[in-house]
Amino acid sequence: MTHEGWLKEAIKLATTSVMNNQGGPFGAIVVKNGQIVGQGNNQVTSTSDPTAHAEVVAIRNACANIGSHQLTGCTIYSSCEPCPMCLGAIYWSRPDKVYFAATRLEAAASGFDDALIYNEIEKPPEKRIIPFHHIGLAESKQPFDVWGSNTGRIDY
Repeated sequence: MTHEGWLKEAIKLATTSVMNNQGGPFGAIVVKNGQIVGQGNNQVTSTSDPTAHAEVVAIRNACANIGSHQLTGCTIYSSCEPCPMCLGAIYWSRPDKVYFAATRLEAAASGFDDALIYNEIEKPPEKRIIPFHHIGLAESKQPFDVWGSNTGRIDY
């Protein structure tokens, strides 16, 4: 199948999501070796989970199906340009490529504007709309020290 064909599949998931009142108009699929290994549609409102974006749901589904926390060798096709949260999830899952159909500007025109989040990322944590405050503790490095000495860890 072509990239356009896979994107049309993601768009179908997005459209079905809206028709079934599962969430916003977003769909995503994960493809490996010409096969769909994961898929997801936005389920934010139907699951009361603000992280249930199409790409995150698709990544979770694909990782469970392939038995790995990484999507090396995979391509993600999304009906829309991923938001900052999904962008982070994509980078953590390490697919080879991402293709998207609608742009974030087209999503913004329908009420899904990520500009605020992109702008907030650039600000110092304490200057954000939701202030983030760092409190340094002597113990704050302890989990990282234990991680570094754990010979059974799985790096990612």
